[in-house]
Parts: sequence; C-alpha cells; structure tokens
Amino acid sequence: MIDRLASAVLATIPRLLWGFTPALMPEIVRRFGPVGAVAWFLPNMRRYERTRRAFGPLRTHLLATAISLRNGCHYCASGHAGAIELIFLRDRDELFPLDERAIADLAGTAPDRLRATLAGALTEAGLAAELPYLDRAFALLDGTRQPADPDDERIAQLIELFAVLNACGIAGQVPPDQVHDQVNRDRAAKRRYARLRAEPV
Repeated sequence: MIDRLASAVLATIPRLLWGFTPALMPEIVRRFGPVGAVAWFLPNMRRYERTRRAFGPLRTHLLATAISLRNGCHYCASGHAGAIELIFLRDRDELFPLDERAIADLAGTAPDRLRATLAGALTEAGLAAELPYLDRAFALLDGTRQPADPDDERIAQLIELFAVLNACGIAGQVPPDQVHDQVNRDRAAKRRYARLRAEPV
C-alpha cells in the first residue's frame, strides 16, 4: 500500500506541472525504492522550483541542459533543451539557433567543444548575458570554483540534483519523452514550434 502510494505521488506531481509523467520516474524508484524516491524527490523538486523562480525558466533550463550534457545524459538534456526551444520561441518569437536534437546530441562532448558550441548558439540567439552562468556551472562542475554567492549555491544545487537524475537516465538508457517544463502543456506553442522547424531554411 505504501509503495503504491509513493509511486502515485511520483507520477502525479510532474503530471500536474508538466502534463505528463516522465519516463525517468521508474529509474528513480529503482535507485531509492518507492518511499525513498518520494523522500528524495519532494525536497529536490521544491528546490528546483525555487531556482526556476529566481533564475527564470530559460536560464534554469540552459543550466540543466549544460549540466546534463557534461554528464553525458541524453534523456535529461533532451527534455530541458526542448524547454529552451519552446520558451525561446514564446519569448522571442523566433527559433533558437540549435534544435533540441542537435543540443541533446552534444551529450558527452569534450568540455571545451561543448562550451564553444553552446556559447556560439547563445551569442547568436542574443543571450550572451547567459555565458557567465554557463561558465560558472562548468567551473563548479570541474571543481575550479567553489560557491561564492547565492547564484553559485543555486547552480551547485542543480549540479547535485542532476548528478542523480543523469545517473538514472544513463543507467536506464531512458529514451527522450516530452518537454520538462510547464510550457509542455501549451499545445499551440508545440504545434507552432514543430511547424516552424519543419519549414525549409
């Protein structure tokens, strides 16, 4: 009974937020057990949502994507890159320079090449102001920087969170599913995005 209730909680929260139950959930349950998964998931989801409010959704997903790419997790990178695509289109009324597949395919790329590719896309998109946050994340991942302010602490929490999520995604070889954000519920935005990506360049 407790196990079923725990699994239902894990399925319900992201479905309410994002409109679907992520395929990663069974891997989290396998890692922690049903009750342990809920005990891990609930506080981490709250911290994640606080960071999303503080940084805004676009920066949060840029960082989540970059961290997941550094860790080699195609699943998480795809879900958060998809969020970048929809949010950027909604806010800027144009397409991000790289599509979500091209971004996710960077998973496991050498750090220097990864940074250069992401930096080029951000600059082309008019998001050069995000580069210092990307560099902070990479330095915190490398251990060449220690958290020095609240923004660093938020990034460090994302790194800790995605260390677990990425490990689960890689261990389970979880295939990409949907966009890991509330914007996933916007069907009109998703249809428009798909139509624009399908148009000849």
